[in-house]
Amino acid sequence: MSEIASQIATPKNWHKSTYSQADTNCVEVAYVASGGAAVRDTQYRMIGHLTFDNGAWSAFLKGVKGSAL
Repeated sequence: MSEIASQIATPKNWHKSTYSQADTNCVEVAYVASGGAAVRDTQYRMIGHLTFDNGAWSAFLKGVKGSAL
């Protein structure tokens, strides 16, 4: 298990993205102690999550906020 994966917040700390639609395309995010984040599909939580280090997560958010993605 990676260092980031071992630091994932408990399930109660997962939250639905404010950009998710009401019934479709929903994702949840949990921030990790190292500054990165974990992301999972709300409908398919059982298949796991993706983890991002702080640099990758920051670049992703910057791209989303700048409409590059």
